[in-house]
Amino acid sequence: MEELKDKAFALVGINSDQTPEVAKQAVAANNLNWRSFQNKPAGQEHAISDHWFIQGWPTIVVLDPDMTIRYRGHDGAEAIKVAKERLALVQ
Repeated sequence: MEELKDKAFALVGINSDQTPEVAKQAVAANNLNWRSFQNKPAGQEHAISDHWFIQGWPTIVVLDPDMTIRYRGHDGAEAIKVAKERLALVQ
């Protein structure tokens, strides 16, 4: 992430923890330095994973500036490669 910090790039996480407290503990324990959203916050009818058709954790999705999905899967190295390729095209 350090390598991409000055690029037009954002990383967000969707956590499947049962409570915000458990999610906060995971963020602290793993030194996560990006925004993380609760998959299904209290009061919401549908989970984010339902809208995004997520069937397993973790799933990585790379979007371009037009919100087109360029990668969806579980391979972090491949996701980084796709993100870097997309960033090279945007500049």
